[in-house]
Amino acid sequence: MLVMVALAGMVQAVAQINAEQIVKVGQNALYFDDYILSIQYFNRAIAAKPYLAQPYFLRAIAKLNLEDYRGAERDASEAISRNPFIPEAYEVRGVARQNMGQYQEAVEDYDHASSLLPNNCNLLFNKALALQQLGKADSAMVVFDGLLETHPGYANAYVARARLKAEQTDTVGAMADLDRALGISAKLAYAYVIRASLEMSSPAGYESAEQDISEAIRLEPKEGNLYVNRAFLRYNRDDYFGAMADYDYAIQLDPLNSAAIYNRGLLRMESRDNDRAIADFSRVLELDPEDYRALYNRVLLYSETRNYTKALEDVNRLIERFPELPEAIYMRSDIYRSQGKMSAAETDYKRALAMAKALPPGGTAVEGNDVAGAGNVRDSAEGRTGGREEELSAESVARRFTALRTMDSDVDLQQDFLNQGIRGKVQDRDRRISLEPMFALGYYSSSANTATDARSYIKEVDDLNATRMLPFLLMVGNRGLTPADEQLLDRHFQSVENYNRYMASNEPRAIDFFGRAMDYVTLRNYPAAIADLDKAIALTPDFALAYFMRGVARHDMLMSGGGYQPGGAMSGLNTGGAQGADAKMELRNVISDFDRAVELSPRLAFAHYDKANALVELGDLTSAIAAYRKALELKPDMGEAYYNLAYVYFQLGNRVEGASNLSKAGELGIAPSYNLLKRMH
Repeated sequence: MLVMVALAGMVQAVAQINAEQIVKVGQNALYFDDYILSIQYFNRAIAAKPYLAQPYFLRAIAKLNLEDYRGAERDASEAISRNPFIPEAYEVRGVARQNMGQYQEAVEDYDHASSLLPNNCNLLFNKALALQQLGKADSAMVVFDGLLETHPGYANAYVARARLKAEQTDTVGAMADLDRALGISAKLAYAYVIRASLEMSSPAGYESAEQDISEAIRLEPKEGNLYVNRAFLRYNRDDYFGAMADYDYAIQLDPLNSAAIYNRGLLRMESRDNDRAIADFSRVLELDPEDYRALYNRVLLYSETRNYTKALEDVNRLIERFPELPEAIYMRSDIYRSQGKMSAAETDYKRALAMAKALPPGGTAVEGNDVAGAGNVRDSAEGRTGGREEELSAESVARRFTALRTMDSDVDLQQDFLNQGIRGKVQDRDRRISLEPMFALGYYSSSANTATDARSYIKEVDDLNATRMLPFLLMVGNRGLTPADEQLLDRHFQSVENYNRYMASNEPRAIDFFGRAMDYVTLRNYPAAIADLDKAIALTPDFALAYFMRGVARHDMLMSGGGYQPGGAMSGLNTGGAQGADAKMELRNVISDFDRAVELSPRLAFAHYDKANALVELGDLTSAIAAYRKALELKPDMGEAYYNLAYVYFQLGNRVEGASNLSKAGELGIAPSYNLLKRMH
């Protein structure tokens, strides 16, 4: 077992920094998406050995995932200057440049990487996107065609080529590519979205478009814009209540979704629910005071409800912005007339009439983007927001100001394509179903869900905290136990140094090794944590929490798979082949630690739960069910155990038990339960 050499600041006897080991610990953090922590390690490695390329390369990956594209570009360049034969460094730099709009430079990086890694599908894919963004559609098509010839199962490439074909008005070819992509994988939400956008080009396609959007929603139930577009389709298919329900849910998901709020206001306006419609348009104007469509409709509603003072204020704002818009002058004329101001009404009426007559046939009274740019209109064949200019004659203003908006739901999904293969481990865009993670001890809140946090209680932890023998307060949780804050991380590096100094001049106790191990776990330095927990257990063989945390540390080190290696993806857990035999052996050691913890502390429900997770990874699903059941016997409110039980039952084909346990998990606050329920139906 590897033992981490001391970091900077340790006593002189072990002061020499092992940069390679530090990089490996940083890779562990990178695997677990602890990007800020991983950067801390790579910084230390660079300070110790600035001539190494790997820490710059890995730091570039971390910065890329933090959307620090400029920093990622710099670090990738530093890596390339030290070792020009790391193809992934060119790829990382290409993705960073592509995100910054430097498309030609990105293409050059992808070409250089391809010279070292021929026929790499990610490189070809990103190159095609960059060429498309450069406006070189024909060149992009050639790359997509070549990519799909060598990788005919690459579903994302069919989707991206479909987008390109759609831009070239080859709707038939685009639909064929989308059908092919969905034939390869039926879980591509963005393929359904793009296909729906093509089907929405005419009312005849609204039914099939709604079906596709519904399928996308099943796969991406938290994507609010999808509900906005489905509501548009439902409304146009005379499903008023379905449309209203979709707008309500979109707003529940995203209270700042102005398109959903605006459209709901239009539906309320249509059903004469005037007060709540006014509230919706007012909310839109709070979010964007320059939204003149909302202002226009609020004028109508204030007039309808005889609130002429506010109607006049709003219409004056509208006229100030569009002084040549006859419709707005007509509206003010009607308001004056309703107030009994006949002279002012007559003046506005004549002015509006003269303005309308002066417009040339098909002329425009206002700039299209000023009005239409906030969202395209209901009767538009284009169907998506995109900044397209629309001419608005005086006769069409009312229709266009009172049209439903749709959202461009697939733009963000396309952007995700750029980072595939870069993040340091293979990412599943279809959100592969996975277990709720293991519980562990840590120093930070496990989640934003305070209700579930409150249930995460271990008596032994409470007793240990009461002794005040640790520098920080221990908590129990299964998420977010490592802080994403450099100052907090520095506290733990300093804590390790404090322990080192203390142990150099005093006889270490079990609690000292345990305390330093907890710092190491927080810093994702699992080899050092395991070494300290070994020593704590040797000094105090009945230390239940030390066994528990050693099992957690062993598991997390195993899952990190040794980090990201140039030329390959982050490995994760693999239980096949020779390496798989080693993984299985280590999993049995993990389970042994949890068994020993429950021997010493029989009511330690979280150890049963963690053991069950390890058994699932080992493939022993029957024993895993028994362990989850034991955890729930001891702790009936552990929603995570119900969720993972459901996962196991679905794996075994028992949909009834799976659905039952998911329902219970949802009741107990495990949010992914409802998404999984939808996907399993």
